Amino acid sequence: MKSFFGLVAVGVVLSAIAFVLGSYQTDIYRKLLLWTTLALSYNFLFGIAGQVAFSHFTFYGIGAYAIVILLFQVGLPLPLAVLGGVVLCVVLALVVAIPATRLEGFYLALATLAFAQLFIVVLNEGGKVTGAAGGLANYRLPDIFGVRVTGPWYTVVIVVLLLGTFATLWRLDRSWFGRACRAVRDNPEAAQAMGVDVARTKIIAYALTSAMAGVAGMVYAFVDNTVNPPIFGLQNAFLLLFMVIVGGSGRHAGAIIGAALLYLMPFVLSPLIGHHHALVFGLVMVGVVLFQPKGLIGLWDAWRASRGARALR
Repeated sequence: MKSFFGLVAVGVVLSAIAFVLGSYQTDIYRKLLLWTTLALSYNFLFGIAGQVAFSHFTFYGIGAYAIVILLFQVGLPLPLAVLGGVVLCVVLALVVAIPATRLEGFYLALATLAFAQLFIVVLNEGGKVTGAAGGLANYRLPDIFGVRVTGPWYTVVIVVLLLGTFATLWRLDRSWFGRACRAVRDNPEAAQAMGVDVARTKIIAYALTSAMAGVAGMVYAFVDNTVNPPIFGLQNAFLLLFMVIVGGSGRHAGAIIGAALLYLMPFVLSPLIGHHHALVFGLVMVGVVLFQPKGLIGLWDAWRASRGARALR
């Protein structure tokens, strides 16, 4: 019960921020919330389930394109369009995940990387359906129960998505399924010997997190009211991976820290050092990998451990 009220309090604070920001700051804030949502779901796939996949951002794009196409080209009502987008993400995730469960590490990464690149090719060659290289634009979110959800109220929708994703993954991580995912990540053979269906666990984790990415993509589609191939390119797929690694793989708080730091870094550093902020980004990545392999959340753990040791003296 305390965790529920704590989540509500966080939601109120995050939503209230949206009502005091200007238009430029609101755009940054919305995308920060969405990146954090993506980092949380990818952290479950990569950090908890141990799957090195580069297709997570691709499903973000699939969700975004699906909702726009189903709404404005197929003509479905919003609830059916959302449902159709989720089903599409799950089906494509299963198409990728079922054969990919036979692959490990580097080979799984290559397979999902190929899928991500194929998605970009389909977008560019999709003609009027996908808008080709120019993408799809000049649309807006349909009214919900006769109410147009715009401005800071749409930011509230993103906050609800973020907190819903966090709560779902937090519960999953502490369930039998979360324990099975960690067991498969650490030692698949031992997990199999203990009765864990390794292949099924991997497939469910991949499909579930991919569907979450797709839902986040649907919400993103109405942030700028435009979707185009460069937004969902491989650069952002790698950035998502870096967010989880820098923050702390396998930790929900680490994913939040990593997403906030790496997303906001260019906005803070660009006015100070221009395009050289990319160099700082690289140095941060190398420094974390070499000197803090547990991620920035590991610094917090070390501080708590040292504080506890001092209290026992």
